[in-house]
Amino acid sequence: MRYPKIWLLALFLLAFASAARAETFKLSYSSDSPGALPVWIGKESGLYAKNGLDVQLIRVTGNVAVMAVVSNEVNIAFMGGTAAITSNLAGSDAVMVAAGEIATDYSLVTNNKIKSPEQLKGSIIGIASVVGSATTATLYGLQKFGLSRNDVTLLVVGGTPERLAALRTGRIHATLLSPPTSFAAERDGFNIMTDVNMPLPYNSVVSTRKFAKQNPDVMRRFIKAHLEAVHLLKTDREAGIRTLAKYLRQTRERQLLEKSYDISTAENILPRKQYPTNAGINTVLESLVKVYPRAATAKPEEFTELQYLREFDESGFIDALYKK
Repeated sequence: MRYPKIWLLALFLLAFASAARAETFKLSYSSDSPGALPVWIGKESGLYAKNGLDVQLIRVTGNVAVMAVVSNEVNIAFMGGTAAITSNLAGSDAVMVAAGEIATDYSLVTNNKIKSPEQLKGSIIGIASVVGSATTATLYGLQKFGLSRNDVTLLVVGGTPERLAALRTGRIHATLLSPPTSFAAERDGFNIMTDVNMPLPYNSVVSTRKFAKQNPDVMRRFIKAHLEAVHLLKTDREAGIRTLAKYLRQTRERQLLEKSYDISTAENILPRKQYPTNAGINTVLESLVKVYPRAATAKPEEFTELQYLREFDESGFIDALYKK
């Protein structure tokens, strides 16, 4: 059901309030990768400011991000949905308030001595953290070759730069890398063993149910700005590539930036309508059953708070963005 007049009034009031008073807002992102593009371009383009948000952008990696959200040190985090789901299963009220990216763009990269899946047996594979999207995707990639966690040694190394450095020094034999790092690694002589594309709440928009319910005005401002940032990425390629170059501190490798941008903004990874997918959430739940028995019976909606996203969708706001 649509309420166009009410919705137009709401948008007017939101815009008026935004102009009158800017809300200080702490927003984190977990890695310097194309997955953070919606956050970066939201800041760079002034979309957050336009919607009345004085955003403090902070880089908080891995499982620290979800702890920062749960403790309200950060209001919203752009981070792996796997960590948020794991935290929720452990008893927190961490939830996804929008999708971010709904599938992975990883490649399993190996040193040049590993030429076949059989040679992965007994190898050391670098991961970002004990739990998280990269770890789940690593196990998924191994399953494609008929391998399991017991066939390899998983070593926590850290973020993308740390894993690439560990691969170069020989500390690890393989790891998952995302664009543009995966492209650069292939150019440098490393092997792309396989692409690991799977439904997963890869870079999700995470807050707590408590914050979402207690701060409806802030949430509406942020969700609106986020949807506008996604739209900008999909309709202004040059702005997206320019933003990516700035935050990756990479201005010379235009071809790598273009390839990374095109993959990261594709509809199958970054959808216009920012709903987390049940398939992605269920992928995570299935991987956590042995540690958290509740995961076997949990429903995807237990890990989301999508009231504000639905308001913008059902009003026709998202569709209208792309009709301009």
